[in-house]
Amino acid sequence: MSTTAKSPLSRPVKIACIQLLSGKDKPGNLLLAREKVLEAAQNKADIVVLPECFNSPYGCEWFDHYAEPIPSRSERAGGVVDEQKYPSFSAMRKMAIDAKVYLIAGTIPERSKNPPSGNIRTSDPSQGQTKTSEGARGDHTGKEYLYNTSLTFNPTGSLIGVHRKIHLFDIDIPGKIKFTESEVLSPGHTLTLINLPPYGPIGVQICYDIRFPELSEIYARKGAFAVVAPGAFNLTTGTLHWELLARGRANDNQVYVAMCSPARTADDVEGYKAWGESIIVDPMGRVLGKADSGEGIVYAELKPEEIESTRAGIPVTMQRRWDVYPDFSANVEIGDGLDLLE
Repeated sequence: MSTTAKSPLSRPVKIACIQLLSGKDKPGNLLLAREKVLEAAQNKADIVVLPECFNSPYGCEWFDHYAEPIPSRSERAGGVVDEQKYPSFSAMRKMAIDAKVYLIAGTIPERSKNPPSGNIRTSDPSQGQTKTSEGARGDHTGKEYLYNTSLTFNPTGSLIGVHRKIHLFDIDIPGKIKFTESEVLSPGHTLTLINLPPYGPIGVQICYDIRFPELSEIYARKGAFAVVAPGAFNLTTGTLHWELLARGRANDNQVYVAMCSPARTADDVEGYKAWGESIIVDPMGRVLGKADSGEGIVYAELKPEEIESTRAGIPVTMQRRWDVYPDFSANVEIGDGLDLLE
C-alpha cells in the first residue's frame, strides 16, 4: 500500500454488480447474463461484475457437468474462438465487446489439463483436519483438473485477467450446512491484480477467498483501488458474515469492495440457496448499494477523492509498524493470471 494518501483510482468509475438467478440451462444462463450486462452498460456502467457460477447451478454435483476449457493464448490470437468448444468464453467476450465495458465475468467451472502447483491444502472440516501435499508436477497427459475460475475482459473483448479460486469452500456447520468443494475442484495458487486503464488496478477474489484478510491487504498494498469478489454465500453464512466481510475488508484496507452474488432461489426449489444481497462498499466501510435476495443490478460511483480523504483522515497506510511485525506482502508474486492458460 502506498505510504501516501494518493488514490490508486485515477478517475471516477461506475461499477455494476449483476445478481442473476441461474439454472440448469447453460445457454439460457448465458443469454440472461448478456441481457443484464447490456442493461448495465445502458445505465452507464464502466465495470460490470457477474456472480459466482453464473453459467450453471452451484454445487459439487454440477461442476464437472458444466465445466469447459478456456482457450489458450494461441487460440485467442486471431480474435475468433470456437464457440462450440468454448461457449461461455465466447459469450463473455461478446458481452464485453457489445457492452463496451470491463467485464469481471463472475466464475465458471473450468476444465484444464494444467495441474495446480505449490503446496495444496485439503481438509476434512468435520474432523478438524488439514493435510498439505506437494502440488502436481511433471507430465500429466490425459489428466484433467477442475477449477472455479473468474475471467476479466476489456471493452474490446481481450482477456486481461484469470483468477482461480484459491481457498476452496470446505465447511461443516452441524445442523446447518456441509460443503466440500475440494472433493471436486482443485485450488488456484496465484493472486490476481488486473489493470483497468485508465482507472487503475483491481484485485479479484472468489467467495470463500474473502474470508482470508491477507489477500485483500496484499491487493491494497500492491495498488488496487477495489477488491472484486463474485461469491455465493449461503443462508447460514450469508446472514452472519456477507455484509460484515465486505465492510471489514473495505475498512481495513481503505479500498472499495464489490461482492456479487447469485439471486436466491425460491423456498420450494431444491439445491444450494445463495444469500443474494450483492453489495458495494466504500473505503470508509459505508454501504453504497445493496440488492435484496432476488434478481437485480446494484450500481455505485467509485471516486478517487473518497480513497484519498479516507487515507488522509485515518492514515493507517502510513502508520504500519514493520519494526514490530512483518510485511507479509513484500515477497508475494502477483500478476494477471494469463500465464495459467498456457
